[in-house]
Amino acid sequence: MPRVSQDQLEARRHEILAAARGCFARYGYEGATVRRLEEATGLSRGAIFHHFRDKDSLFLAVAEDDAAAMVETVARNGLVQVMRDLLERAGASGDTAGWLGTQLEVSRRLRTDPEFAKRWTERAAAIESATRERLQRQRDARVLRDDVPVDVLTQFLELAYDGLVLHLATGRPAGELGRVLDVVEEAVRRP
Repeated sequence: MPRVSQDQLEARRHEILAAARGCFARYGYEGATVRRLEEATGLSRGAIFHHFRDKDSLFLAVAEDDAAAMVETVARNGLVQVMRDLLERAGASGDTAGWLGTQLEVSRRLRTDPEFAKRWTERAAAIESATRERLQRQRDARVLRDDVPVDVLTQFLELAYDGLVLHLATGRPAGELGRVLDVVEEAVRRP
């Protein structure tokens, strides 16, 4: 039997995550049946669950993958850049469904699934921490306004982010949201 390299295993795992992201976005957690996941990935349930213990683990991996990408962007470029990237995907190709669907499903499960909420707390804390640390670095570099506490600015940006997600999730047009994000960014910068 031929051996599969770690790179091949990792590539397959990413393929499964990408296909599952779309399936969860389209059908929601409950509607993304194993059969639908098989159809979306083009793999058997055995192949899918070789990489993930169960459907819950697969969903959490999709959400964690999205959160890790978000933390990386926040740490490097800030939460406003995450919003700009989302807006760019929405405008360029309408390609927000997978990511946005995952965000909405995470929100729903946070409200309805205490076990999931407990597991997700660590991921949410990482995003908040990355945002706060980025803002503190910006304040130390004298780029950020200093008349508002960093924790308040963090909450302000998280609120703007949540609003953008809701706006796009409800299918409303992006319109002038790029300019709105300019205003959001100007609101946290030193005058």
